[in-house]
Amino acid sequence: MQQPLKIAIVGSGLVGSLLALYLKRAGHDVQVFDRSKDIRTMDFSGRSINLAMSTRGWKALDGVGIGDAIRKIAIPMDKRAIHATDSTIAYQKYGMEGESIYSISRGELNRMMIDLTAKEGVEFFFEKKIWDVKLAEGVICIGETERGDWEELKYDKIFGADGAFSKVRNRMQKQNRFDYQQHFLNIGYKELKIEANSLGNHRIDKNSFHIWPRGEFMLIALPNLEGSFTCTLFIPFEGKYSIESLKEERDVVAFFKEFFPDATALIPDLVRDFFVNPTSSLVTTQCFPWTYEDKVALIGDAAHAIVPFYGQGMNAGFEDITQLYDLMQLHGDNWLKIFKDYEQLRKPNADAIAELSYRNFVEMSSKTADPDFLLRKKIEAWFTEIHPEKWLPLYDRVTFSHKPYAEALEIGDQQKRIMDQVMLLPGITKRWQTAEIENFILSKLK
Repeated sequence: MQQPLKIAIVGSGLVGSLLALYLKRAGHDVQVFDRSKDIRTMDFSGRSINLAMSTRGWKALDGVGIGDAIRKIAIPMDKRAIHATDSTIAYQKYGMEGESIYSISRGELNRMMIDLTAKEGVEFFFEKKIWDVKLAEGVICIGETERGDWEELKYDKIFGADGAFSKVRNRMQKQNRFDYQQHFLNIGYKELKIEANSLGNHRIDKNSFHIWPRGEFMLIALPNLEGSFTCTLFIPFEGKYSIESLKEERDVVAFFKEFFPDATALIPDLVRDFFVNPTSSLVTTQCFPWTYEDKVALIGDAAHAIVPFYGQGMNAGFEDITQLYDLMQLHGDNWLKIFKDYEQLRKPNADAIAELSYRNFVEMSSKTADPDFLLRKKIEAWFTEIHPEKWLPLYDRVTFSHKPYAEALEIGDQQKRIMDQVMLLPGITKRWQTAEIENFILSKLK
C-alpha cells in the first residue's frame, strides 16, 4: 500500500477519469480539473468518432471492476462489412476465435465513467482553466483569463491527461531537451448519422463495423444502442474530392450519390449534417520525456495522440494506466522509479501504435476491397489455424492480445515480407491451401 498523496489530474476525459479511479482505489486523494463544461450536462455530438473497445481497454476497465457496467452500453462487432459502390456488401470476420471489438458512444462512456469515479469520492472541477504548471513545486495555476489573477493549487503529483493539445505538456515543452513533434494528416472528418427505423431498430447489420472504402476517402459507421449509427466521413481537405470541393448542397448530394449510394439512402439529414457539423482534423503527436522528476507525468493523448484508424487511441491510453498501476504495485512509494520505468516502457509502444494507426488508413480506405488483400487474409487465417503457435495476424496481435505494440509492429513487418513473397508464387490464387504453401511459409519463418 502506498503512502496517501494529494494528486491532481488535468483532463476529465476517458483516460483522466479512469486514472482517477485507479489512483483513488490505491488510497490517494484525487481531484480532476477540466476547462470544459461537465460532459454529463452537454449534448455530445457533431465531432465524434465512436469508440472501438478491444482487449487492452477491457483489461483496464475490469481491473477496477467497472467492465461489466460498461459492457451494458457496448455493442459487439464481430466483422467488417465492406460496402462496394454497386451497393453489394462483403463481410470479413474479426479474429481467429470469433472475437469482437465493441462500439461505444464516446459521450455515453465518458459520462458513465465520471459518474462511477465520482461515486468513489474523486472530486471533479469543471470550467477550470489551467494556465500554467510549476513543475518542480507541483503547482497548477487556475484562472478565468491568461493574464488575470491565478489561484495556485499545490499537489504531491500532477498528471496531464488533457489530450492532444495538452496544457501540461505545453509547459513541459519549455524544458531543455524536451522533444516534441506533431503531424497533421491532409484528411479531415465529418460526423453524419444513420437514424434508427420506425421501430427503433438498426437499418443495417448492427454487429458489423461498416466501411465504404474509396481510396483517398472513406465512410465508416458504428452502431449505437438506440438503433442509430454514428458515421464518419474521412476526406482530404484539398483536391478533386475534398472538403474544399464540396461547397454547395448539390456538390454533396452528387458526391454521395456517386460514391456511397446505399449510405445516402440511410442518412436523411445528410446535407444538414454535412454543413452544420464541424470539419475536424487528425493529428499524431509524439514527445519525450513524459515525466518531470517524481512530480508530473503525461498520460494518454497528452503523451501520444494518434490517428483513429486502428481504433486503439483509447485502448492505448487505458493500457498506460494498467501498466502505470503495475509499476505502482512493484515500486511502492518510489515515484521517481515508477515514472522513469513508465515512460521507458510505454514510449516505444506508443510510437509503434502511432505508425500502425497511420498505415491502417491505407488498409481501410483502399485494400479492404482489393481481391489480393482478401486472399492474403484468407491465407493468413488458414496458416494460423494450422500453426497458431507460429503465426498470429497483426490485427489480432494488436486488437485481441496484450502483446506489446512494438513487438506487434516488428513481427507484423516480418509477416508482411513473407506474405509479399507468398503472393508472388505462381498460381497462388488456386493453390494457396496446399502443403507446398504451408512449407514455404514455414521455411521463411525459420
